[in-house]
Amino acid sequence: MAARVGDLRPNLKGIRNVQGAPMTAAFTFPGQGSQAVGMGKALAEAFPVARAVFDEVDAALGEKLTAIIWDGPAETLQLTENAQPALMAVSIATLRVLESEAGFSVGRDAAFVAGHSLGEYSALAAAGSFTLADTARLLRTRGLAMQKAVPVGVGAMAALLGLEYDAAVEVAREAAQGQVCQAANDNGGGQVVVSGDKAAVDRAVEIAKTKGAKRAMLLPVSAPFHCSLMQPAADAMAEALANVTINKPVVPLVSNVLASAISDPDEIRRRLIEQVTGTVRWRECVLYMGQNGITEAYEIGTGKVLAGLVGRIEKGIKAVSIGAPADIDAALATLNA
Repeated sequence: MAARVGDLRPNLKGIRNVQGAPMTAAFTFPGQGSQAVGMGKALAEAFPVARAVFDEVDAALGEKLTAIIWDGPAETLQLTENAQPALMAVSIATLRVLESEAGFSVGRDAAFVAGHSLGEYSALAAAGSFTLADTARLLRTRGLAMQKAVPVGVGAMAALLGLEYDAAVEVAREAAQGQVCQAANDNGGGQVVVSGDKAAVDRAVEIAKTKGAKRAMLLPVSAPFHCSLMQPAADAMAEALANVTINKPVVPLVSNVLASAISDPDEIRRRLIEQVTGTVRWRECVLYMGQNGITEAYEIGTGKVLAGLVGRIEKGIKAVSIGAPADIDAALATLNA
């Protein structure tokens, strides 16, 4: 892959921060649902720095997570305790390739980092707030705690398509009827996910259809994430985060629960705890970045979900995904065209 170095470096000129010039790029990091067996394997085979990330994650967890990531089975990778550190590992491996092969520096070349749910941990690792090993262990703890918080079958999540956020919140309120039903993800583009007790979420699906939703459907998830039923997981993360050093990020994090930028380590800790039970305000996060000068968004890691959402939310931001060797040249060439 040595020949790629010469190919990559010129492509980065469009995001290089010239002395005194405003930075216009944000790096975003995907959340759960983007995982796929085999993700990151080509990067690890092509670039030693990527392989080193997977090795370090394996060592931090005391097991061969890479064997599950690359060989499956899919149902094992999809377990929350595996999917969360796995997705982070692919994101950071991709970033390390950009750093070593293309000379990219988050602190020099990005204005913000942001992530969707667990992607906030990837973003903070990228920005130097967490070590890679601590991030892997935190996400293993987070995944286990979120799965254990609610017995399987008690909770549910549903996607309401074609309803804007305020309408979806009203649907959730009407459906609750003394149970939990909350807007969990405001993904933008008329896509809102609700979460809570299964009976309440079932009611939300039916109510949404009467309120003009184009589609309303239950999601194949194992727990009702980002609602008050996750309070036991929030408590577990409060304990875990209390025992981890959080450094000031080299660039601000656009927080899921605030939809604005933060850098103070104590506030980062608080917002990560709140995020377990709070709404992922992704639509507002993207709008915030657009309002603060971002014109390019790089989705770092597997899948293309965030790039698609960014493109629908803020037309002024060019968004592409980078997660495999072939993506790197193509994505950067597209952004710099």
